[in-house]
Parts: sequence; structure tokens; C-alpha cells
Amino acid sequence: MNIINTTEFQEKIYALATSFVQQLPEKANEIDSLWHALEKHWNQDTLQNLHRLLHNLVDESKTFGHSELSLISSSVEQLFKNALQTDLPPDGAHVKTIQQQLGELKQRLKQSTPIKTVEEYSKQADKVNSQASGTIFVVEDDVEAAQELALQLRYYGYEVEVFNHLEKFRAAIQSCAGEIVLMDVEFPEDEMGGIHFMEQAQRELKQQAKVIFISVHDTLSYRLGAIRAGGVAYFTKPINSAELIDQIDVMTASQVQEPFRILIVEDSSISMAYYSSVLEQAEMQIKSLEDPMKLLDVLNSFSPDLILMDLYLPGCNGIELSKVVRQIDGFQNIPIVHLVNANDLNTQSEVMSLRGSDFLLKPISPTQLVAAITSRVSRMRSLHSLMILDGPTGLLNHTAIKEELAREVIRSNRLNTPLSFATIDVDCFKKLNDNYGYAAGDRVVKSLARLLKQRLRETDVVGRYGGDEFSVILNDTDAASAAKVIDEIRSVFNRSMHLSQDDEFFVSFSCGIADLAHFSDVTGLTEAAERAMFQAKQRGRNKVVVNSGE
Repeated sequence: MNIINTTEFQEKIYALATSFVQQLPEKANEIDSLWHALEKHWNQDTLQNLHRLLHNLVDESKTFGHSELSLISSSVEQLFKNALQTDLPPDGAHVKTIQQQLGELKQRLKQSTPIKTVEEYSKQADKVNSQASGTIFVVEDDVEAAQELALQLRYYGYEVEVFNHLEKFRAAIQSCAGEIVLMDVEFPEDEMGGIHFMEQAQRELKQQAKVIFISVHDTLSYRLGAIRAGGVAYFTKPINSAELIDQIDVMTASQVQEPFRILIVEDSSISMAYYSSVLEQAEMQIKSLEDPMKLLDVLNSFSPDLILMDLYLPGCNGIELSKVVRQIDGFQNIPIVHLVNANDLNTQSEVMSLRGSDFLLKPISPTQLVAAITSRVSRMRSLHSLMILDGPTGLLNHTAIKEELAREVIRSNRLNTPLSFATIDVDCFKKLNDNYGYAAGDRVVKSLARLLKQRLRETDVVGRYGGDEFSVILNDTDAASAAKVIDEIRSVFNRSMHLSQDDEFFVSFSCGIADLAHFSDVTGLTEAAERAMFQAKQRGRNKVVVNSGE
């Protein structure tokens, strides 16, 4: 992933802060102009424009550290908000109050000065992401055990570096900030050497390593020591490699997830740029929209995970716009987060009454904004995944993979591009369950699912068809190329060791492949791949067979 440099981010925010101050004279003139227009003719549209301008000024001045300007702007905004709610022009006393506060605001606008240096503004730019190389460090004095562990991890696509001595690892520990370390507990010179080593090392690291401790001991004192040394997991020997890799997959999942797609609907260009910069710093994909009337087109083309929306927009308000979104097929449950300030407290209950809607109080710091967006999108993605994913493996379930195949066949036929479909079945799965137990069979299924996800491209689609059977859609791939890819995965799977209590065993799979060049629809593809898979079984299993329609 391309992580934006912190200095670059600070400079972006500083430039926005400077631009905000430079635009204040223009804002003062615009406020004057709208107020004079209202004095001559009290008009609802003009009133809404003036209120929206003041609303944005409150938020922008808070965001960029001009607290006094924000306080005065907020007082004036509240006056015009009251006028909007009563839908009546102010009487003489209220006009005098408005004129007095507008005068104070104008004076404050003239006095605001930009921050002198980027460094003075650096507190706005807290770094959201930390870089990590993705390497797993294995620290184990048993050379053979360390190499076997490294081999299993490499089968599943992980980069591994092995150290057999603590002192040699000490020289490399500084590069392990935020990384995963598989640390043996027992060493010849100290039966808790791994724990003692990591206790000291963690104090010296700027960002703590994620340590998985491995030990022959399973006592509370050892486990407590591991926790105090920054241990996030504890495995006893002999290690079940499938369970270990499950743990590592969970720990690294955030590094490989699809970026969040956030649609920002905001008419203030400076606020828009600020929110966009912060969320892009967190590696989210951002689509900005200043004109809410174009929302429908953007929804369909961008398909956001979440909408971040100001409450006051030209031509409508955020609550009205949210109700429109809720009536569009496919967006009834999309999270919508409204940006509000303290003057909008009486509207927050209305926001919360909208299904799936929420609010954030402005100004919001970069860290708070990223955390708020991340939690809401993660929750929505989790709910969605429950409907389309197979729980044990995390792959598409039977219904979802069939629907995806139908879509991909239509796409490939329209674009005249190749597509292959593979059916994979674990060999002798019933015998495996009988000999080693159903728990071992479940671990084999999860192990194969993980291997398929890690070894195939992001554009390929993997699903669990049921039991020990899997399906793979290989886009832009003919049958011969698909067979080569799947056969490489078959070879790796054959060499992957599985564990059941004290027994070690190996498993194979058979695969059948068909492509659109020989079978033109979904039914033809699935049936042809199934027949090829049975042929692979009949030919002795542990094979990949292509059905060419002959």
C-alpha cells in the first residue's frame, strides 16, 4: 500500500489552514452582501445561503485552530438558525443584535492571521498508519523445527526470516517495530529466555512487536510472563500449524483488506479538502461531491461503503438527502454520518431517527475521524459478510459464488475475454474424518481455503461450494493457464503438513476445469468442471483435469 508521508500530510493541512485565512476577507464581503440583501428583502433562499456560509465558517475556524473566530461565528449562526426555524423576519431588537454581532465577526475576520510554519501546525497531522515490511520473524534455537515452521508459513505466502540465536536477533530487533515475531520461550541459557528478551526489547521499540510465544510449558506463570512481554498469542508444542496460521491471518487481515470507499458530501471546499486529506492518509478511497443534486449518479458509479455528509447543503439539507438515499435499491442500509456542530444539538435526535444514520460533532481531529469511519464501515462489512460468506472459511458461500459466476460470464461474453471455472474436491475426505476426526477435517478445509485465497489473484473469485468442495472463477484466463495455476497450488497443498493430536498427515485434492471457449453458459461451465473433477478422481486422484468438450 502507498502510505502518505507524514511530512507531506502536515504540509497539506498547513496549506489548507493558510488558504482558509486568505479567504476570510472574501467571506466577510459575502456575509455583508447577503445581510444587506436580507435587510432590503427578507428572502428564505438568501437566509439559507447566509446561514450555510456561517455554518461552514464555524466548522472551518474550529478545524484550523481559530477558536475565538469560531465562537463569534457560532453566535451569529445561531441567530440566523433561529430565524430559519421561525420563518419570520426579525424585529427591530433582533436586527440590532444581528448587526452588532456581525460587526464583531467582521472585526475578527480582519484580525485572523495564518500560522507561520508547518511545524506549528504539526499537531493537526497525527500519523494514522504505521509502515511494516510484512516479514514474520521466527526465533527458535532448534534449527530443524525453525526451518519446518518457516516452510509451513511460506507455503501460505508469508515472508519469513529465521534466527536460531537471541543475540543474532538482537541486531535485527529494531526493524521489527509493529511486526510479527514467533518467539520460542526456552533457550539453552535461560528456560524463559524468549520472554526475558522480549520484555527488554519491547521497551526499546518505538512501536511494539506483535509476539506469538511458543513453549513446551503450559502453565499460568509462563503465560503471564508472555503477556507481560507483549505476547498476543501463546502456542504449546507440538504446534498445530493450521491454528498458528489462522492466528497470523487474523493479525494481518487489516493489511490486505479492500480500501474503504467513502463519499463526502460537503459544500465547503476547504472542509472537503481537509476530510479528504485525513481519510486518504488512512488509505481510504475518497469521492468528493459539492453539488448534492449529483448524488444519484455518484452512488451508482462509486458504490461507497459510507457517506460522510454535512447537515446544510445547497438546495436541500442532509436529513432530506438521507431519506432519498434510503429509498434507493441497494443503499437502504448504507451508513450515513452527518457532520454537525454544537448549534445543531436540537437536530441530532432527528438524525438518529433515520435508519442507519449517525452524527459526528465538529470539529473532529484526524484520529477521531479515522476511528469513527473505520468502526462504522467495519461493522457494515461484517454484517454484509455474514450474508454472503461461508463462516468457517471466509469464502463466498454456495449461493454467492453461483451469483458471481453468472455476473462474470455475462461480463466475459460482453467483453469477449476468456474465463475459466474450477471445481476442487479434497481427496478421501470421508476417510480423513474417520481416521483423524471431524475437527481435523475442518482444519484441512480451512487450510485449503486459506491457500487458495493467498495463492490466487485478487481478481479471481473463490467460494466454498459445500463440504470439502471449492469453486474458483479465474477471470481473463483460459483453461490451460488456469490448470497451470491450480496445479501449482495442488503441489503446495500436498506438501503442507496437518496435525491431529500426535499424528502428522498429508492431504491432496483433485480438480476439474472448464472455460468459456468450450462452454458458453453457467450451467455448461459448472457441469463440465464437475465432470472433469470426477475424471481426476478416477485417474488416481491428486490431479488437475481440463474438460475441453471433446
